[in-house]
Amino acid sequence: MKILRWISNFVSSWTGAIVIVLCLVFFVAQGFIIPSRSMVGSLYEGDMMFVKKYSYGITIPKIPWLEIPILPDFHGNRHLIEGDRPKRGDIVVFNPPGDDKTYYVKRNFAIGGDKVIFAKDGMYLRPFEGDSYIDTHFKDYETKEFLNERYVKEPYAREYVGIHYGEKGGYIEVPYSSEYIGPYLGATVSKTRAFQSYDLMFIRANSGNIGMDMRSENGEKFFYKEIEKDCFFMVGDNRDNSEDSRFWGVVDYSRIVGQPWFTYFSITLTDSIESEASNPINRYKVRWKRMFKGIETLQKDAQKFEGEIRPYEI
Repeated sequence: MKILRWISNFVSSWTGAIVIVLCLVFFVAQGFIIPSRSMVGSLYEGDMMFVKKYSYGITIPKIPWLEIPILPDFHGNRHLIEGDRPKRGDIVVFNPPGDDKTYYVKRNFAIGGDKVIFAKDGMYLRPFEGDSYIDTHFKDYETKEFLNERYVKEPYAREYVGIHYGEKGGYIEVPYSSEYIGPYLGATVSKTRAFQSYDLMFIRANSGNIGMDMRSENGEKFFYKEIEKDCFFMVGDNRDNSEDSRFWGVVDYSRIVGQPWFTYFSITLTDSIESEASNPINRYKVRWKRMFKGIETLQKDAQKFEGEIRPYEI
């Protein structure tokens, strides 16, 4: 009885409340807000979500906002306890390469040993298990041969209809210099031009600032990446408005934080197209239909996304 009384007194005290909250934040769930439109179609900017921090093991606790670890990294992978690895198609929260204080949310396109192709007509996956795996798990999907191997085109697009490219080819307005684009796309000189993310890769490739290798086969140019062990290729569902592994490379397990759980609130932000938020009257409206919904429900409820045209700065 003394133990139960002590527990009751501790829980009801300020110290106990703080300890319990910190344990929940450190080991169970933490709140995040989706800041951009890179996952639009599945998740929207302004979605406020709890993230399960135990989905892929227990990460080393950090002081909130300061992002300073409070325990040593005994395993060298920023996890106190290792767990399952992200599966293909999972939506994952992680720290991008080279940035320990920023959190991104993207879909895991490929795992270690897989091969990825980003071509003009879309993204392709070669699972490390080979053709038999493709025949079993992607038998109704379109396939195409690259580099003498068979790849699956957009392997998650049927299950998750929020995955999309921009409207009318997914064009995004960016400033450019003809000396960057001309050799690859035959572009004419202009101050701005609309580009797909595929085109943008060529711009970045000129300075070596991409996460994939440029290849060519039968006159077709594309980008290729073989995923290293215990690494993951993260891509936004809004493919033409997403900074992701195509540009800055793979994400290793040490940078994995958790998996989105459910939304507890959702509001429109300044660049929310569906609310015409450029008008101040329409900003910060509550999206009641998205509140208290799990990540799987949000994906199943998604309507087929027809795309968008958005400004993209480089």
